[in-house]
Formats: sequence, C-alpha cells, structure tokens
Amino acid sequence: MSSPPRSTVVVVTWRGAGHLTGCLDALAAQDRPHRTLVVDNASDDGTAALLAAHPLAPEVLRLPRNTGYAGGIAAALPQVSTPFMAWLNDDAAPGPGWLSALEDALDAAPDAAAVTSTLVLPDGTTQSTGVRLTADGHGADHTEPADEVFGFCGGAVLLRTSVLRASGGVPASYFCYYEDADTAWRLRLGGWRVLGSSTEVRHLHGASTRPGSPRFHHWNERNRLLTLLRCAPAAVALRELARFAAITALLPIKRDVPDAANFRPGLRLRVLGEVVRRLPGTIGARRRIGTRATIGRGAVWRRWAGS
Repeated sequence: MSSPPRSTVVVVTWRGAGHLTGCLDALAAQDRPHRTLVVDNASDDGTAALLAAHPLAPEVLRLPRNTGYAGGIAAALPQVSTPFMAWLNDDAAPGPGWLSALEDALDAAPDAAAVTSTLVLPDGTTQSTGVRLTADGHGADHTEPADEVFGFCGGAVLLRTSVLRASGGVPASYFCYYEDADTAWRLRLGGWRVLGSSTEVRHLHGASTRPGSPRFHHWNERNRLLTLLRCAPAAVALRELARFAAITALLPIKRDVPDAANFRPGLRLRVLGEVVRRLPGTIGARRRIGTRATIGRGAVWRRWAGS
C-alpha cells in the first residue's frame, strides 16, 4: 500500500493552455505521491478543457475572476490538508526527483519553513536560487548556490502548511510579485529558516506576464513598498517610501531619465496613490505581523539586507 501524499502541489494558471501541459507532464512523472491542485484564474483560452483531458487528472479550483498569482495561492491555502504545500508556476517543469528532494530537505531541517528550488531558463542559465534582500529593500533573484537564502522564489518552493498559515498566509491583494518575498520575510520574523536547494526546475519565465511591461512595474513597485511597510524596520520603510516619492517628484525636471516604465511619472503616481489608500490596512497588518514575530525587524534587516 502506498503512503498518503505529504504534499499538495498548487499550480496557479491564467490562460495557460499554451504552456501548462509541460508542467502537468512533469508533475505526473514525480517519484513521490502528491496531490495536484490547479487554480484556474477564470481562463478563457481552453485551459479548462486541457485540465479535464490531461492524464494526471488534477483537482481544479476555478475562480470566477483573475486574482493573480497571489490571489490564486491564497485561494488554494484553505483547500490544503497535507503537511507540505508546494507553489509551482504553470510554465515550470521540475525533474522527477524534485518533490522528494524538497520534502527530504524539510524533514532534515525542522527549523526551516521553506525550501526553494533552482530555476533554470530554457538556455541553461540560472534564473534564481532564491531571493536576496538588497540594501534598499528590493527582493532580487539570488543566482549563486546557497544552503540558506533570505527568501524563496515563488515559482517553485515547498513550505510547511501549518507554518504558512500561522505566519498570516499569503497577501492575496498583491495580485502578482512580492508575495513570495513578503511571505518569506514573515517566516524570518517568526524565527524560521529558508533553505536553498540545487534541485533544478526548468522555467519559461514570463509566460503569463511580461517582465518589463507597465503592469509588471506597477505591481513590482507597489508591492515592494507595501512589503517594506508591513515587514521592514519603520525607519527603512519610511525612508524608501520618501525616496520613491522624491524621485517621482523630480522626474519631470531630470535629464537622462531611463526609458523604462517604472520611471514614468504617471505610473509612479498611481503606485503612490494605491499605497496611500492601503495604508490603514497595511498598518493593521504590520501590527499583526509584529505580534507574531519572535525576532526583531531590525535583526532580520541587519542579517539579510545587502547580503
């Protein structure tokens, strides 16, 4: 008799019919039993038919609207009853031993709440071995092998389900980007470690969203500031919010402004407007995060910022 699955692999998709099959095929080939739950963000491109026909026969949670990656993961969390929960991008394809390697890593490290994967692009270059925290509070891809990292990349990670819930779950309102950095930061504040892993996952990267697009930069800039306000030392959060506002104010009179969407005054003003509108809820979340923390915000910042 086979042992019951210890992990639920959650795949969030939106209009994924063109690339989802590779992900499902890879999950069907895993050498350890697991539950597969696909969150379909109201796709209208034939994704539903593809899921129904695939031999893996995944469970499907179809949402009435597109809630983004963060919203999809948050919607899946109440449906997970296994000790571990994996997040896997719909354009990612892990090797057969991926899940067993990550489960074994968490079994061997009871003080770790998550273990990330090594994401590899189609050309063979390493995209991410985890998330590092820059000196100005950006979450950036770590690309060198590491036994431990500040945070995990949400494209392929295994977490302890109970710890994820106890830390406050997933910031569903982020829609896309920084939901992984925010979650990892809260795990760190709770005294948990995040492990690196050499286990590779092939990743198309950007199949559902376009990195560098205005929407990408809008989510990225907004969610970075919200994450700092929720998790960072107050002085750091206020400094970076003020810096963002000052740069925005000076852009119309500056020369040699980079030709990138995140340097467009209109986009940055929208970001600031959204951050201000969310301040009451964000301050409340900051307080709740603080009451759950076992390590000071300053200690986490000093250990990992700029590393």
